[in-house]
Amino acid sequence: MRATLLQETLNELFKSKRPVCIEGMPGGGKTTIVQQVANKLSVGYIEKHTPTMLVEDFGVPDMAVEGNSFGYKLPDWYPAEGRTDVPDEGILCFDDRNQAPADIQKVLANVLQARTLHGVPLKKGWHCMSTGNRQQDRAGANRILSHLRNRETVIELETHLDDWTSWAIEHEVKPELVSFIRFRPNLLHDFDPQRDINATPRSWVEGVSDVIGIVPADAEYECFKGAVGEGAAAEFVGFLKIHRKLPNPDSILMNPSQANVPDDPATLYALCGTLAHKATLANFDRVITYVGRMPKEFSVLCISYATRKNDELASSGAFTKWAVDNQDVLF
Repeated sequence: MRATLLQETLNELFKSKRPVCIEGMPGGGKTTIVQQVANKLSVGYIEKHTPTMLVEDFGVPDMAVEGNSFGYKLPDWYPAEGRTDVPDEGILCFDDRNQAPADIQKVLANVLQARTLHGVPLKKGWHCMSTGNRQQDRAGANRILSHLRNRETVIELETHLDDWTSWAIEHEVKPELVSFIRFRPNLLHDFDPQRDINATPRSWVEGVSDVIGIVPADAEYECFKGAVGEGAAAEFVGFLKIHRKLPNPDSILMNPSQANVPDDPATLYALCGTLAHKATLANFDRVITYVGRMPKEFSVLCISYATRKNDELASSGAFTKWAVDNQDVLF
């Protein structure tokens, strides 16, 4: 399931409180999606990293009581019914659940199904979700106990280029990386369990975008290689060289009807990203004039970038005229 549809689905499943587990290849953004759902719903969020938890983290016998019986002391993270120091509604996320040992899975099965922990009910407004890698990805995932699996809905996250692009633009991922991934979409999530290092949405953002301009230029390849692997890093460094040799976008926008339009696809992708990042209400008509001289697929790509980054551009007269002229590819 694509990320956009998954978020919509989780929003609706929150109402039913049906336990959900999101599975997929490592680095695809499973946990981030759950966090975003909680933010969108404006509810509480508690995340527990299950591979590092012990059974005792779910409660221990309380022997320091008078009488002939004893109960359990519950952990402070558990949003128990009756607590006033946690929100009435929220998402309790068991992260990397598939890496948890069988003893932890047994505890989780009761929390998910009975919505209790040692007999203490979970707050009615809280929803249990889990995330996990797939066994075939060899990322430490264990076999899930059948009775736990039967108590939840499992949804597999699919990495999708358009969804990632929208997310990347909203979260200010470097435009040169966005342009590169559009140019080489197969490298967005190029995961092979036989390799030590893989290109994933997470490693592209955290290991590449976040260090562009931070490390010395001579060290970029080595840093990128350590995040996304040799092949992907080599291609991106080559793309960066093209990007950095592009003409000044200001000079293009000064004379958009006469400025040179390259014909190399890699250069066009890089230039689309640069112009989209540069676009404002004041210069959008000139951006449209220039990209209108590009092959149509690149014109659409650039305007799509720009309007996703700044939705005010879609209300401009220049965009309206461009949309009418290109309705054959928009509708």
